[in-house]
Amino acid sequence: MFRRERSIPLRGSAAALCNNLSVLQLPVRSLTHFGVVHGPSAQLLSAAPEGVPLAQRQLQAKEGAGVSPPLITQVHWCVLPFRVLLVLTSHRGIQMYESDGSVMVYWHALDAGDASLVQAVFARGIAASGHFICVGMWSGRVLVFDIPAKGPNIVLSEELAGHQTPVTDIATEPAQGQDCVADMVTADDSGLLCVWQSGPEFKLLTRIPGFGVPCPSVQLWQGTIAAGYGNGQVRLYEASTGTLHVQIDAHARAICALDLAPEVGKLLSAAEDTFVHIWKLSRRPEGGYIEVEHCHGECVPDTQVCGARFCDPSGSSFAVTGYDLAEILRFSSM
Repeated sequence: MFRRERSIPLRGSAAALCNNLSVLQLPVRSLTHFGVVHGPSAQLLSAAPEGVPLAQRQLQAKEGAGVSPPLITQVHWCVLPFRVLLVLTSHRGIQMYESDGSVMVYWHALDAGDASLVQAVFARGIAASGHFICVGMWSGRVLVFDIPAKGPNIVLSEELAGHQTPVTDIATEPAQGQDCVADMVTADDSGLLCVWQSGPEFKLLTRIPGFGVPCPSVQLWQGTIAAGYGNGQVRLYEASTGTLHVQIDAHARAICALDLAPEVGKLLSAAEDTFVHIWKLSRRPEGGYIEVEHCHGECVPDTQVCGARFCDPSGSSFAVTGYDLAEILRFSSM
């Protein structure tokens, strides 16, 4: 069971965007960082364990070429082996900052040259894989940036072509040292999933076709893909083969966020039906089948939920954001 903890106040509501919450835990300093998008700005907040807000910072989207202020689509902390970067995507480009948002170390402007006049141009979907940061694009491409151990000498090393519609989300997990390991999955507006092997050159391993609804959020856990769809379903696939293991009718409306607590195999799903559910995943030794157990359901009344994340790797606490809600809701296990 989970109980409601002290909320963290925001300067404004979270925007009605999927995956609109990023969390970075700093155990050494007993701090948790939260990142939320609203219009042309992103709010960064630091909080102590009891929820006392300690610091706030507001980042603006870099203008780039254009008349109107650009809208931010996502903010996400990327934990690399040797540093942590904060990545911000918008309708103009990709901004990378030091983890506290104090210094921008890289700017990549979006090239709208191959977009039609009626097509929106944006970046969305952010994940770290080894010493790379991958960012999804409106065109379906995925940009791969090679990140140095320090400094601003970030290089666009590769562009991955697997999708025909805008990328929605990207998930990765550390490679386990196996050959041909599937350690990254990308999702798009058509519901298509592409499974990749990361490395100096990324390799497309398999495609998992969609079924007519978008896939706004994906996660990877021990070679299993968890995908949340616009019809409220959560589906679990074998990453290496694309085989469907489990289909859960988890929510009554579109899923807006998934998250995983990797230490214990807990999966969090949040949707526009105002519910946040927590599921326990386990793999049976015989046959390797995935089993799912429902652990907890939390209703956030009268709220269009748009972001939800675990606040620690053991899944003992989580946070939720909602549209027109000027606070981050926090819950912890009793």
